[in-house]
Amino acid sequence: MKKIKLIIFPGYYVPHIGGLETHVDEFVKYLSKDNNYDIYIFAPNIPTYKEFEIKHNNVKVYRYPAFEIIPNYPVPNLFNIKFWKMFLNLYKIDFDIVMTRTRFFSNTLLGFIFAKLRFNKKILIHVEHGSAFVKVENEFTNKLAYTYDKTIGKIIFKKSDYIIAISKAVKDFILKNFIKDKEVPIIYRGLEIEKIESIEKDKEIKEKFKNKIKLCFVGRLYKWKGVENIIKAYKMLPEDIKNSVVLIIVGYGEDLKRLKKLAGNYLNNGIYFTGKVDFEKAISIIKACDIYIHSSYKGGGLSSALLEAMCCGKAVVASPYEGGSEVIIDGYNGILLKDNSSEQIKDGIIKLIKNKELIEIYGKNAKKFIKDNFNWEKSVEEYKKIFEKFIS
Repeated sequence: MKKIKLIIFPGYYVPHIGGLETHVDEFVKYLSKDNNYDIYIFAPNIPTYKEFEIKHNNVKVYRYPAFEIIPNYPVPNLFNIKFWKMFLNLYKIDFDIVMTRTRFFSNTLLGFIFAKLRFNKKILIHVEHGSAFVKVENEFTNKLAYTYDKTIGKIIFKKSDYIIAISKAVKDFILKNFIKDKEVPIIYRGLEIEKIESIEKDKEIKEKFKNKIKLCFVGRLYKWKGVENIIKAYKMLPEDIKNSVVLIIVGYGEDLKRLKKLAGNYLNNGIYFTGKVDFEKAISIIKACDIYIHSSYKGGGLSSALLEAMCCGKAVVASPYEGGSEVIIDGYNGILLKDNSSEQIKDGIIKLIKNKELIEIYGKNAKKFIKDNFNWEKSVEEYKKIFEKFIS
């Protein structure tokens, strides 16, 4: 088989922190083990990092000048000659396949333009990570994003040669809102299980709250993550339970200030915000906690933080959204809620605290579920079968 040249246009790429970023990075790490693939990544340079580096098994990463026009939405700096040099130099490489990730990022549009708006068109494979229209605090941003999705986003889905969904919720969203006449397979991500298992519990959290039951959330602090409902649920707990519990919120984002205000008198007195931390620190905090809360509204495809918490052997109280209903089996590896309301979250927390043996049972089953179902070697083989359909 000839060597396949693949270029990926992700919304963001590491060292930017997020589930999409780790998904792409781990995907190329495992795919690059196959020497039949020559892999390139073209991504916005946010946060500012190396403009070029080689990662894993000869994965070439190019980071172009960019800025965020609104939070969590990077755009190329079209006024910077360096961007144009980097982008136009891509045309010198004879790529076989172009891959884009998540419809609403400007880098996806850039990848679409690179693949389709040229004389020698390339195979375009789009991988979708979202399961709902954008939902942030700013309503104008939501309306703008919706308009973009229903125009440019729809074109990307219709004109791509192949579409892959990262979860069932994502597939359902695509078929309901964008296309009805294309095959859309679901390929779940894998996890770096050995790496996660090698990380120790956070000693500071463990010692500081050694006599407390520790609730935890990890993720970007945006409206659709539903973190305000965890805070409200904590405040609604009966006093005797509340006095024995702390809530640790790990992450950053546009909602940080609002969420701290919502915590009120409980800020640093029952509810604690860590701010931005790296992957290892986030995992160490999860491991030091007892219960993980997954509170998302409809939006993301499959929460990486949820999967990582399960891999850490944590009992989970989960909304059905952002993959919750696909990985949490109620009464086996966690508590699956009907929705993400604060009332539902509160009841789930109380159930686990009043039945502490379930915390260990659900955590053990959650870890087994991840090991049985989220394997990168298996996932990459599914991707390769699709790639090889187009390359003879």
